[in-house]
Amino acid sequence: MREHDDLLERGIALLREPVVIDGGVNTRVMDAVARLPLPARPSRLHQAGTWLIHPRPIRVRPVVVLAAAAALAVAAVGLRDRAEPPAAPTVTAAARAGPAPVRFILVAPTATAVSLVGDFNDWIAAATPMEGDVAEGLWVVTVPLPPGRYRYAFLVDGATWVPDPNAPRTIDDDFGRPNSVLTIGGS
Repeated sequence: MREHDDLLERGIALLREPVVIDGGVNTRVMDAVARLPLPARPSRLHQAGTWLIHPRPIRVRPVVVLAAAAALAVAAVGLRDRAEPPAAPTVTAAARAGPAPVRFILVAPTATAVSLVGDFNDWIAAATPMEGDVAEGLWVVTVPLPPGRYRYAFLVDGATWVPDPNAPRTIDDDFGRPNSVLTIGGS
């Protein structure tokens, strides 16, 4: 233990000795800093952006606030008086007629059961089963639909999702399945 104490005392004594720094160190360091390249000056766009995001006090007199509020009120009243009355919505002949019967047809010769699913029946397979001739592979159902835009597909044998090959397709639904789109009525 005594050996460790002697070693520790000698280390402390060395650390207590004053450190002599060469008088030219300061000059050499400053010369080295002067030789470093200057940092790039920020662009005017960057300067404008920093000006916008730095907080600064804004002093507004109450009289100015009242004048601005009065000007806005006058402008709003003036615009309201000049505005035209809203146009009446256009109603097509199909909309006046109510729901129209729409026939959906799918040719699926190997199917044993087909259902029509869509946003008009909450995508419930049992809601709209199709009648088919298994020998000919022709599946048909007629659904009364009011004017609007509908997404739909056929569910074959309760497992296979098939878009209508004779109708435009929409982007895939949230589950990655393709759908078809049908628009009834319109202007």
